[in-house]
Amino acid sequence: MRIPKLAALLALSITTLAGADGLAMAQATDTGVPAGQPAAQAAEKIPNEACLACHGNDEFGVEGPDGKMRSLFVNQEKFEQSVHGKRQCVECHTNITEIPHPKIEIKVSCVRCHESLWQTAQSEGKTREFARLGVVIQRIDKYMASIHARPSMEDQSHTNATCYDCHDAHYVYPPGSAIRAEWRLNLPNTCGKCHKQELADYATSVHGREVLQNYNPKAAICADCHTSHDIENPVLSSTRLAITKNCGSCHQEQLRTYLGTYHGQVNTLGYAYTAKCFDCHGNHKIQRVNDPNSTVYPANRLKTCQKCHANATVGFATFQPHGNARDFDHYPYLWLAAKFMAALLAGVFAFFWSHSALWFYRSHKERRARPPDLYVYPSPQGNHAYYRRFALGWRIAHLALLLATMTLVLTGMTVFYSDSAWAHVVIRLFGSPRVTAIVHRVCAVIFLSLFFGHLLYMFVRLGRRWQTFNWFGPDSLLPRWQDIFDAFAMFRWFFGRGPRPVFDRWTYWEKFDYWAVFWGVAIIGASGATLWFKAQVAEVLPGWAFNLATIFHGEEAVLAAVFLFTVHFFNNHFRPDKFPLDTVMFTGALSREEFQREHRVEYDRLVATGQLERHRVPQPSPAFALGSKILGFTLISVGLILLVLVIVGFFGGL
Repeated sequence: MRIPKLAALLALSITTLAGADGLAMAQATDTGVPAGQPAAQAAEKIPNEACLACHGNDEFGVEGPDGKMRSLFVNQEKFEQSVHGKRQCVECHTNITEIPHPKIEIKVSCVRCHESLWQTAQSEGKTREFARLGVVIQRIDKYMASIHARPSMEDQSHTNATCYDCHDAHYVYPPGSAIRAEWRLNLPNTCGKCHKQELADYATSVHGREVLQNYNPKAAICADCHTSHDIENPVLSSTRLAITKNCGSCHQEQLRTYLGTYHGQVNTLGYAYTAKCFDCHGNHKIQRVNDPNSTVYPANRLKTCQKCHANATVGFATFQPHGNARDFDHYPYLWLAAKFMAALLAGVFAFFWSHSALWFYRSHKERRARPPDLYVYPSPQGNHAYYRRFALGWRIAHLALLLATMTLVLTGMTVFYSDSAWAHVVIRLFGSPRVTAIVHRVCAVIFLSLFFGHLLYMFVRLGRRWQTFNWFGPDSLLPRWQDIFDAFAMFRWFFGRGPRPVFDRWTYWEKFDYWAVFWGVAIIGASGATLWFKAQVAEVLPGWAFNLATIFHGEEAVLAAVFLFTVHFFNNHFRPDKFPLDTVMFTGALSREEFQREHRVEYDRLVATGQLERHRVPQPSPAFALGSKILGFTLISVGLILLVLVIVGFFGGL
């Protein structure tokens, strides 16, 4: 060991300073931590000046096992600027009990020291005064669970990295200080002592050049992406999710648009199997998008997509993973699609919610002022007769369609509103987004099978009598002029300008419900198929078609769900003359009273032509009626729960 003569003389002649105990308490106040309990009273009285007499010389060192000199120099000026600058050396080096000391193994435990100080603060009730120390303890807890705190694969007696491997033993600087910024810029080199290849790659990246060459303090360093104290193996899902979130700390707008894609929605739900930022842009070698070496440069983009989508075609390369529907200049198609869907939702709900509100107001007011049997025809046969409204096949199809639709809403909205707290609960119940996607697609197939089966049935049935069928008659669901007249008459009644209109077999709102399914299948079905069969679609359509499909599929699904569980439920169950439930779609039969009230024109026509009795059916049995009510209330309850989830998701997204 080389010790300059002056340093040796100082080390031998230095004496213990008086009042060391008082000094320790003063140091504790200055550093924001309470005084620790030293290992020995002798060590407690060794001042830093005694240690720095030797270690403060820049030539002070010791020969290591490899024969090379290892510096033991401590820069006093830099040390005093650190967070430990006012503490005594022997508070950490507890096995140093005398000066000069023999050649001994250095034993320092950052963890044990800080935990001891925190325990002292807790016992003295001073945790609030030493809040910074509490933050350190939290970081220690994270470190102890990290990959750095685990035994090294090469030497099980050592951890992968200790505190002073990253922070340097004597120079830990407070946040916000200029010297800490200098340490931060050098952190990649610190990490590179162990991760040499990663440092070499990082040095060639856009981040590395900004940090190591341009000394840009805002550029990303290792800890910005990998975190600092709770760093984990990058192959773990939790690490992949954390790194993605950390990318968004700097690239906030890019993260927002990414989270709007299916990749990002699955990420938000807490699953890491979809593409993350680094899967597309690379990690340590990341380059600017316009750099020919970038993995997302136009010439390289398809190859990057094919890492996950092996059958990806050229169309994939034009997908906009950060398409911004708010930016007309760069994404006009997305902007127009988003505005169209917003206008459609606003228009539909403005009209039909107003329609429902006016209907409720007028019907409630009229029911309070007039007898409830206002629209009932006296009948010598009594009012307990029932007539068929829907055959068994239509009722089964309706139930299957409703169950498929509700499941589609649940599975689809869970992903669409992935940032909602309830979405995480639902996704755990299903098991994963993969399972949810399978269920969603199975229900989509069921829904489409019912829809196209209905079309085939109608085509065959009407095809046989297309020449004789009255296409715009009362039995047809095709819109006709009478529907417009009925709608105007209904609004006149709403405002007290005329009597309540009477209707034929199909009302104008029932026809709207029927034809709305065609619109929904066209938009939701086509967009869903586009997103399902990506490779095939990309062969004929550009990649930005997926961006459009995402907008149409999600927004139209919201429109369908909210319309179904508000307007449709009101028209058939919640209006005053139906509340709380109409079981006609489950029993298939309606009473004479309801027939007269709801479809008076059809009833009069059947009476006049003598065909009424042909439609008469037995009254549903009490058990069947009760079962229909239980089923109806159950489905309505599920629908209202789904409505609440959609509303929470919508406003949570806002």
